[in-house]
Amino acid sequence: MAASEAPADSAEAALAAALADVPELARLLEIDPYLKPFAGDFQRRYKRFNETLNNIGENEGGIDKFSRGYESFGVHRCADGGLYCKEWAPGAEGVFLTGDFNDWNPFSYPYKKLDYGKWELYIPPKKNNSLLVPHGSKLKVVIRSKSGEILYRISPWAKYVTREGDNVNYDWIHWDPEHSYKFKHSKPKKPRGLRIYESHVGISSYEGKIASYKHFTCNVLPRIKDLGYNCIQMMAIMEHAYYASFGYQITSFFAASSRYGTPEELKELVDTAHSMGITVLLDVVHSHASKNSEDGLNMFDGTDSCYFHSGPRGNHDLWDSRLFAYSNWEVLRFLLSNIRWWLEEYGFDGFRFDGVTSMLYHHHGMGQGFSGDYHEYFGLQVDEDALIYLMLANHLIHTLYPDSITVAEDVSGMPALCSPISQGGVGFDYRLAMAIPDKWIQLLKEFKDEDWNMGNIVYTLTNRRYLEKCIAYAESHDQALVGDKTLAFWLMDAEMYTNMSVLTPFTPVIDRGIQLHKMIRLITHALGGEGYLNFMGNEFGHPEWLDFPRKGNNESYHYARRQFHLTDDDLLRYKFLNNFDRDMNKLEERCGWLSAPQAYVSEKHEANKIIAFERAGLLFIFNFHPSKSYTDYRVGTTLPGKFKIVLDTDAAEYGGHQRLDHNTDFFSEDFKHNERPCSLLVYIPSRVGLVLQNVDVPN
Repeated sequence: MAASEAPADSAEAALAAALADVPELARLLEIDPYLKPFAGDFQRRYKRFNETLNNIGENEGGIDKFSRGYESFGVHRCADGGLYCKEWAPGAEGVFLTGDFNDWNPFSYPYKKLDYGKWELYIPPKKNNSLLVPHGSKLKVVIRSKSGEILYRISPWAKYVTREGDNVNYDWIHWDPEHSYKFKHSKPKKPRGLRIYESHVGISSYEGKIASYKHFTCNVLPRIKDLGYNCIQMMAIMEHAYYASFGYQITSFFAASSRYGTPEELKELVDTAHSMGITVLLDVVHSHASKNSEDGLNMFDGTDSCYFHSGPRGNHDLWDSRLFAYSNWEVLRFLLSNIRWWLEEYGFDGFRFDGVTSMLYHHHGMGQGFSGDYHEYFGLQVDEDALIYLMLANHLIHTLYPDSITVAEDVSGMPALCSPISQGGVGFDYRLAMAIPDKWIQLLKEFKDEDWNMGNIVYTLTNRRYLEKCIAYAESHDQALVGDKTLAFWLMDAEMYTNMSVLTPFTPVIDRGIQLHKMIRLITHALGGEGYLNFMGNEFGHPEWLDFPRKGNNESYHYARRQFHLTDDDLLRYKFLNNFDRDMNKLEERCGWLSAPQAYVSEKHEANKIIAFERAGLLFIFNFHPSKSYTDYRVGTTLPGKFKIVLDTDAAEYGGHQRLDHNTDFFSEDFKHNERPCSLLVYIPSRVGLVLQNVDVPN
């Protein structure tokens, strides 16, 4: 008896210890009791996070000071006109500064070696008080490696790098303007429902060239505001030498990409967005770094380690890039300071963290199909160094700016990723609902319309962890890339070239495409999450795909642009999709379904192809049947009274067939239906999504 009771007693004692160590772990286990066997993992993670935070406090004066590395590392003009320089190069035998200012003499300004692999240099001011290194000067750090090799490097803390003419490598430019941009507008309040416009500055023009920060500020921000988005997610801002990497092979982490303009012009973009009430998120890439050594972090001090793991662990085989050593003290300083830099210097309101799945696991998600078995999220396959870094990053962001927003790109579904750190979670605000776009693509590729499974659609849209918020999206930049197709192109394909004119009659393909494009977006927006995301141009069914200039396409910009002018042409049907997207967002702004509790789905009828649900006091009804319309179709609702149509995909202004009369009043009666206390009768045409609002109940 005693022997059999021992394991149980031991388990109870371990659980009690975990609950004692993690302040709000009990709440997490109350929300999801199936996590109870893994309480020890949450305990270990939280204790490691706390120990690291305490170590930073004891050795660096706190995370506030620790995350200001950019104030001392790199190159800085002193108050007396001199220059202070500092680098971390533990594998170097010697470090020097060279550049225009000393006629590129590599050894005339040696750094002094400090403890822990740090090096510093002070250069006194000129006697005539003129700047020793003027704004716009070219610089290099010279590294003498242990083997005696002389290496010319860009400082990891460089704030501006650019490539001149046909040069292969980037140059480090000392950025110290006499008049830096002064922000004029305060940050907007944190949106209650996040509607994200995923944006890339370089492709934001219809012209075959790289667009500028100025162009985006003047021409694209007003469109985003008009469309009803309250947040933009800026891609490819951190400097990347290879344009076709879509900004995911970072070479200079503190430099805003110079191919679009200057740092001051990016600040103006963010400030202008704030003036419009638009929150701005940065797509931050801390999951890996470019292998470039001439103009990147790789081999900075002549070794394969420094910022990265040495050997195979430091390489991502699929991405051909380097992997950070997250437990290294100076790597933590570098990455946390990088987070703070973008918040403080550029005024960003938060981040979408790229490649989180790769960070969380030693296998980086490669060759892994996550089944949802909880054992996949705990144990030796988890890279707890990276996980602790993500906890520290979220702690820093939300401590500095409590209204900041963090979004995790994670395909694995790790539990507690978006739970508070005090519960043992990682502390993200949202995760991307990455299964949803895959489901829509699968349906369009593999199934006839009449074979779509309503229950499976609802399951995919509602399958998310309780109280962990998700960003839903029908498609993002991933689906737009060459090799895949946007939803519009899956739906309408080649006919988009010939049959999008309003002067020609609807073809069956275009009609189907336009109707389903709207329905897919509306049901994803309303049912799929607590936030919504759209990639720029996809809202109006942007034709073709996205492909950056590269050797394989003869360096063409033809597919690296967004043809916004198509929506401005009254003779083209793109305007209908654009109008619908705008009104859908504005209805959400008014009614707030993204910030409301998850929807109650009252119907998912396979034969009739009907889905009905309620959220935020609205009744959503979808008829996915390709040909059947239903007269006096009974739909359940929780609210008695009079209903009016407030959004209808079939309306004329959205390219619909205008089969519904918006002057009609629908009255619910005390007649129980589908577990709802009331119900109403409504006409539902084929391929239509509509939203009804109870006008007797103030929203």
